[in-house]
Amino acid sequence: MPARPAAPPAGGLGWANLGMDIVSVNRVRRLLAQYGERFFERMLTPGELADCRTSSGLDVLSLCGRIAAKEAAFKTLRVRGRFLPWPDIVVRRSEGGWPLVELHRAAAEMAAESGITEITVSISHDVDYAVAVAAPIIAPATPIH
Repeated sequence: MPARPAAPPAGGLGWANLGMDIVSVNRVRRLLAQYGERFFERMLTPGELADCRTSSGLDVLSLCGRIAAKEAAFKTLRVRGRFLPWPDIVVRRSEGGWPLVELHRAAAEMAAESGITEITVSISHDVDYAVAVAAPIIAPATPIH
């Protein structure tokens, strides 16, 4: 049987590296009960935590959605040997309510190296899980004259 051809590298014309992640609500609840909100301060910025806060504390579904979105966004970058720079990928709520991804410092550098100008993300959650799918927006190729 012939070998399967390798996928084209990231950033090529018409090529997009989708990222997806799923987070267990029960697992995050256990971490929150065991370690408190401080545990999540390593992963989420103060603004992200504020977006997840209600009058009774952190909304676990929103928290799970943010974590899944950051993981999914990182997966679009397709970098080897690099760890997810948690505070450098920021998922905020737009005025319309949908999530927006902001890339800072190390995440912005990784994106630029991959030809990615932005990342768009969709988050969904239910009783037991939160999922996120992210897609990169690729910089248009510079025409050769």
